[in-house]
Amino acid sequence: MLRPEDRDPAYIWDMLEAARELSDYIAGMRFHDYEQNSMAQAAVERKLEIIGEAAGRVSESLKGAHPQIPWRGMIGLRNVLIHEYGEVRTERVWLVASERIPKLIEMLTPLLPAIPEES
Repeated sequence: MLRPEDRDPAYIWDMLEAARELSDYIAGMRFHDYEQNSMAQAAVERKLEIIGEAAGRVSESLKGAHPQIPWRGMIGLRNVLIHEYGEVRTERVWLVASERIPKLIEMLTPLLPAIPEES
């Protein structure tokens, strides 16, 4: 049976992949563009849900080893998006997507183990 720590790379990969896709979705957009584009909003919110869900599954030992990563914030935002969707503020989601996700990508990238090269 896998220990929780053994699953961490998969969860980090899920978070990183979702964050990169989210960044691609809003590349070149300004807030006004995002605010007028319900499809972009839905796509961004879905990726934030995935990030928060995966963050919630990361082992406590990894979270403790990397306190600079906003684990609770990601999980909390996911919970708001899922359970309190009527309270979601477009401005807040945009701020997270445009300013915090690029920083998150920088923090998560070094946590992935190197993929061995084939000989």
